[in-house]
Amino acid sequence: MRALVITKPGGPEVLQMEERPVPQPGPGEIRVRVHASALNRADLLQRRGAYPAPPGAPADIPGLEYAGEVEAVGEGAGLWAPGNRVMGIVGGGGHAEYVVVHEREAIRVPQNLSWEEAAAVPEAFMTAYDALFRQLDLTMGERLLVLAVGSGVGTAAVQLASAAGATVIGTSRSAAKLKRAQSELGLEIGVDTSREDLAEAVNQATYGSGVHAVLDLVGGKLLETSLRVVALRGRVVVVGTTGGSKVEVDLGLLLRRRIHLFGTVLRSRPLEEKIALAREFSNAVLPLVSSARIRPIVDSTFPFDHVRAAHERMEENASFGKIVLTW
Repeated sequence: MRALVITKPGGPEVLQMEERPVPQPGPGEIRVRVHASALNRADLLQRRGAYPAPPGAPADIPGLEYAGEVEAVGEGAGLWAPGNRVMGIVGGGGHAEYVVVHEREAIRVPQNLSWEEAAAVPEAFMTAYDALFRQLDLTMGERLLVLAVGSGVGTAAVQLASAAGATVIGTSRSAAKLKRAQSELGLEIGVDTSREDLAEAVNQATYGSGVHAVLDLVGGKLLETSLRVVALRGRVVVVGTTGGSKVEVDLGLLLRRRIHLFGTVLRSRPLEEKIALAREFSNAVLPLVSSARIRPIVDSTFPFDHVRAAHERMEENASFGKIVLTW
């Protein structure tokens, strides 16, 4: 099979297409012929040598998600048959023509999605769903602050939170991305952090009452600022650190407001936890996708032969939604 390989740490030029053996499914596993995958910040970090793959995942083949057809099933696997359309997340190796996953990790692709749209679902929507409802316990009527609404996870989070009856405030450094999020995704209030003070804007929008929950996809100084607008007993989950992994935190503020601050990541979780999330996600979110109440946002599509251009597109920070790669 063809596989995208990181030959050494560096820029997009270190990515090469190589021939690798087709993986064989073991007991309880399926082999999927990948039609499309998507690009994530983790792939860029892995390419630079800053985010190694977890144990069990290919060390030099990036890719955290896939959409494709079941081609073969291992011994004892009975949930899927050859030809079934499936998608899901992997610890790595998604940027290859074939992947092998446990059958219970795979998720049905709704009939109304193309391969490109399906590839834009797993990492963004599963991360957002897990963070919002399994970590933050977001409920109807609450106010949610999403940092970086134009990212893949951001576009998914706005839709999921809005569908659940929450009021969503979102940030971006691009007025154009905020406008799209408001017109297309259901974002109620947008804050341009390149021009506006986040704390001041949120306090004004909430009449000083703050937000109940924060989904932080940025980290760095925005985390420090967002803590100042969290209401009493509010919750903050950190999912990304593109803005920096180190920040000063006012512990007195956390104590006085009894704020719950925690972090989460999907990639390195044990198999059992990934299976549980996949099954819960299938029941809770797929009906919304099938009915088009929520939809994956595809920024752009590149053939795998042009993967370097896709990496450059993401590094420009101009994308809105997911950058998808196709075979």
